[in-house]
Amino acid sequence: MKQTSHQFTQNVTRALAEPTLKIALDRTTTLLRTRRAKVIDAFEEYAEARATAQKIKDHTLDNLGHYLRQFEENAIASGAQVYWAETPQQARTVVTEICRAEGAKSATRVKSMLGEEIGIGEALADAGVERVETDLAEHIIQLAGDPPSHIVMPAMHKTQEQVAELFAKKHKDPSTEQDVTSLVSSARRELRPKFMNADISISGANFLIADTGSFVTVTNEGNAELTTTPPKTHIVTVGIEKMVPSLKHAAVFLRLLSRAAIGTEITQYTTFFNGPKREGDRDGPENLHIILVDNHRSDMLSDFLRPMLRCIRCGACMNHCPVYSAVGGHAYGAVYPGPMGSVLTPAMTGIEGSKDLPNACTLNGRCKEVCPVNIPLPDMLRSLRARQFEKGMPSGMTKWGLRVWAALATRPALYRLATAASNVALRGMARGRGKITTVPLAAGWTGSRDLPQPEPGTFMQQYKKGRR
Repeated sequence: MKQTSHQFTQNVTRALAEPTLKIALDRTTTLLRTRRAKVIDAFEEYAEARATAQKIKDHTLDNLGHYLRQFEENAIASGAQVYWAETPQQARTVVTEICRAEGAKSATRVKSMLGEEIGIGEALADAGVERVETDLAEHIIQLAGDPPSHIVMPAMHKTQEQVAELFAKKHKDPSTEQDVTSLVSSARRELRPKFMNADISISGANFLIADTGSFVTVTNEGNAELTTTPPKTHIVTVGIEKMVPSLKHAAVFLRLLSRAAIGTEITQYTTFFNGPKREGDRDGPENLHIILVDNHRSDMLSDFLRPMLRCIRCGACMNHCPVYSAVGGHAYGAVYPGPMGSVLTPAMTGIEGSKDLPNACTLNGRCKEVCPVNIPLPDMLRSLRARQFEKGMPSGMTKWGLRVWAALATRPALYRLATAASNVALRGMARGRGKITTVPLAAGWTGSRDLPQPEPGTFMQQYKKGRR
């Protein structure tokens, strides 16, 4: 599935017409929101932990050069090889050269959005290496030929029934039953031999720890440990913003990450890696290569988008976003979907090529409210829209609409008259059915959904009535 962010409107139209997409999204996002709310309510120190995490991230970003140098020195001292990649192309080149030097034929990979960002699949293909995705959801979308639709749940757009049908077609030994346990067993039978026979293992890292040169992976399936243990060589690709000063600082984020992402106190597997296999170790890779990727992150440090570098990739902003819940991740046409993607994609690829993304937001503020590191996503999206306006990027129709709205908004009496008239007109269109199926100049909305019938009276009319 090849989609790009400049085709957002067309992607949305297709997504809204997909009959099973809304079912799949509702099942998962509703579950994740419910679980998150429950576990956050039970975490009495949540507000304090959130504020502390923000302070740690801001301090680390203020001193990122220092901590990167410290990490590099300590990682090398532990036996790892460290590489710097300013661009995705440079990162891919390093991966390709390592694979060729090792004579690798197959590589098992742990899910990593940084890997998607740099195009790890392209790098392995250039090296003639078979790529084996080991995360269950990544395995699903690899079989389906889809890109990820979510940064934590990459197969969120698939229903259980669709997965069962896919496994029946693609697995050598599929299960006859379609329940979740049987589907997982089918994937295990398919993947287990590939785990044990891979030449290369590839992972990302949730956190880099400066004072030890270590890195951390967080998973719920144990595939990270099984992926990185048998092969001789382990390659890590990670963004430079994943740095934290020490283990005690990493612990703060570990308490927040799983709660925000999937609604559990901590993940099933949290593993700290500190160099390659040493003398006396029973297992582990003999060679460890760590590739530190920039890809415009340094540019963001001195930009108004700097708070985006706090992101710990939990996906909570997507799970609570009404736009994402309606159209899914593929509609954004970029590696990072949802609210965080609407900020990251313009930062990494340019605002001209992703002009629709900052506008794919209702500015309801739920993303900021649930962000574990308090990223002001709505503020940054508004700022991106302002920059677009300054560049003259909005369409003529958008500019005309803004002029009409400004003419009304700066004339309170006229504004109240217009909203009152609109309320009466919309209620008339509903014809007592409780919904409106068509509205002039709003076919983009009513073409795929009904507009709820408004309450009688405008907001100001109801407000005054309530005060009386």
